[in-house]
Amino acid sequence: MKANFNDKQIKILEVAEVLFSEKGFDGTSIRNISKEAKINIAMISYYFGSKERLLESLIIYRTSDLKLQLDHLILEDLEPIEKVNKLIELYINRVNCNKGIYKIIHFEFTSKKRELNHQAFLDLKKGNLKSLEAIIVEGQTKGIFRKDIVIPLIAPTILGTFFYFHMNKPFFENLLNLKTEDLYNNYIKTNLTKHIQQTIKALLVYES
Repeated sequence: MKANFNDKQIKILEVAEVLFSEKGFDGTSIRNISKEAKINIAMISYYFGSKERLLESLIIYRTSDLKLQLDHLILEDLEPIEKVNKLIELYINRVNCNKGIYKIIHFEFTSKKRELNHQAFLDLKKGNLKSLEAIIVEGQTKGIFRKDIVIPLIAPTILGTFFYFHMNKPFFENLLNLKTEDLYNNYIKTNLTKHIQQTIKALLVYES
């Protein structure tokens, strides 16, 4: 599936993302999307064919550029642990700024209510894993990282911590006195990200 979209397609995808996130996939019609995007229904069908294909395109649109960012990160002149820290920042910022699409992805992958072509998305995830693996292997080759790391579990550890925090947002807002959305998001960007970086470093680096 192509990842390059024109301006009208992007408008449709962004409107669909908001509606799918708020009303659910089943609660959103192509007519709803057409009305909000101010684009003819026939044009949406021309671009995407069906609501299911539109959802597939949305997932690709919101996730495909992460691979490019990771590819650039691998080439940066940084120590492996610095690359891991930047990778964590990328992941947390990406998810925190795009909660809607990850909510949609989680529901679709766990509910299995409809037959979607997940292959393009799975291929992207495999590519992201290969980028992470390249960074870990570099650190292992330099004798910095442990040899017994289960690399596929690194991303779930990063994202699992974030999603636990976010799913319990009212509790942590009260506990940490995060009275505004800005305070909440800033805490994620600084304190939570640093905590996850320290956790992953403890998993990767030999004990001194």
